[in-house]
Amino acid sequence: MTVYQDENVLLRPVREDDLHRLWSLSLKEEAPEWKKWDAPYYEHTPVTFEKYVENKDSLVDRDHFWAIEVEGDLIGTVSYYWEHQPSYWLEMGIVIYDPAYWSGGYGTKALAMWIRRLFDTLPLVRVGFTTWSGNYRMIKVGEKLGMTMEARIRKTRLYNGVFYDSIRMGLLREEWEENLR
Repeated sequence: MTVYQDENVLLRPVREDDLHRLWSLSLKEEAPEWKKWDAPYYEHTPVTFEKYVENKDSLVDRDHFWAIEVEGDLIGTVSYYWEHQPSYWLEMGIVIYDPAYWSGGYGTKALAMWIRRLFDTLPLVRVGFTTWSGNYRMIKVGEKLGMTMEARIRKTRLYNGVFYDSIRMGLLREEWEENLR
C-alpha cells in the first residue's frame, strides 16, 4: 500500500475498517462543526451508518479519496475530482473533521503531500481548489503552499444572510517544482 508521510501526518487509502470513524466524523451529526467552514451554503443531511456503508465501494481503496491520520488517529480526508478530464483539469479538496486538529499545521502538511501525490501519479499541469472567502484558513493554506488566487467570483455564496465570494486557487506543476528547490 502506498502512503505519504510527513512527520506525524500520514495520507493513505481509506480502508473498510475506517468507515465507522469517517461516518461518525462526517455524516452522523445534523450540524457538525467542520461544516461551518466547508461549503456551509450547501445543505448537510446526516445519514445512518447503514446508509453510509451502502456507498463503501466509492470510498474504500479509491484513488481519489484518501484518509488523513495524525499519530494513528483518522482526522480527515483528501480528495479530487475531474472538472474536465480530457484537459487534465483536476480540483482537490481536504476536510479536517475534528476541530481539535484545526490550526495545527496538519491540513497544510496533508494538502502538500496530496499535491505531491497528484503531480507524481497523474499527467497534470495544474492542481487547484475552490473555497469561499469566509474560509480564511483554507485560503491561508493555499497561500502557504504557493498557490495563486486565480478567481474571485464576488458575492456568490450566501451564508447566514451574508454574501461571500467564491475563491479559486491553483498551482502549476512548474511552480510546485520550483518551490521544491
